[in-house]
Parts: sequence; structure tokens; C-alpha cells
Amino acid sequence: MTTWSQFNASDPALAASIAALLHQYGPGMAYLATVRPDGGPRLHPVSPVITDEGLYCFVVDSPKRRDLERDGRYALHSYPSEEVDDEAYLTGVAVPVLDVPLVRRLASTYDAAPHGNWKLFEFTVETAMLATYRSRGGWPPEYRTWRALESAKLADRVQ
Repeated sequence: MTTWSQFNASDPALAASIAALLHQYGPGMAYLATVRPDGGPRLHPVSPVITDEGLYCFVVDSPKRRDLERDGRYALHSYPSEEVDDEAYLTGVAVPVLDVPLVRRLASTYDAAPHGNWKLFEFTVETAMLATYRSRGGWPPEYRTWRALESAKLADRVQ
């Protein structure tokens, strides 16, 4: 599994562009797709947190959290922008964070309700995609895609 920090080290320009779209309204805002028990998709808005260490999300007790606890696969898509049609998309596996000092530090830094019924998940990155449009509605966009498997194969060849 590839962490956000590993993805960022592998392609810092793409990671910065995706982070900018996720934070275009200030705090992180995105749509989170999870897998329901029947295999269908579930979509909810969330507030992802990007740090030097990783990509995280505080998830309250809800159907989406139960989805992540049962089947960690996710897709995260940026909110639409008012100015441009650019979009960011990530896929991977959400993993519960068990490091108590890290959970406390992030909860304090990002004002997570101290007694809220939330769990912190780290979102690994398997695929990252950025679509950039020349103008509003200017089709087709230019796509930049990063895949963890391709990055690992390239690193093996370089060594």
C-alpha cells in the first residue's frame, strides 16, 4: 500500500495539484465513494485531511464508516470548482489509524470533536488522477494519472 507521502515523493507536482483541488474552499472537501454490503456504490461528502505523513479522514459512525470497516476500498473525488472544471480523483484502501498519539495530534490540530463518535482512517493511494481543462467546458481535458503499481515497477528498474 502506498501512503500519500510516498505518492507525494514520487510525483510532487501531481500531489500538489490534487491537494489544491481538495482544499480549494479552505478545509478539505471531497466526495467519498465506498462499497455497500450489496456491492453497490455509496457516495457521501467528507473533509479529508492531508499532512506530510498521509491522507486522512475522520469518519463518524455511519453507513460509510461501516463500509470502510468491512471493505476498505474507496474513491475520493474533489468538489466541483466555481471557476474551472478541473477535477481530482484518488482510489485506494482506507485503513483505521491505531497510532493513538497520531490520532490525538490530528484530532487536536483539525478540531475533531474530542468526544465524537468518529474513527480516523488513513487513505492509501493506488491511483491518482487529475483532469485539467483549457477553459470552462473545454473538452477534452488533459489527464495526468499516477498508479502505485507502475511507480513500484519503475523504482525496481532504477535500483
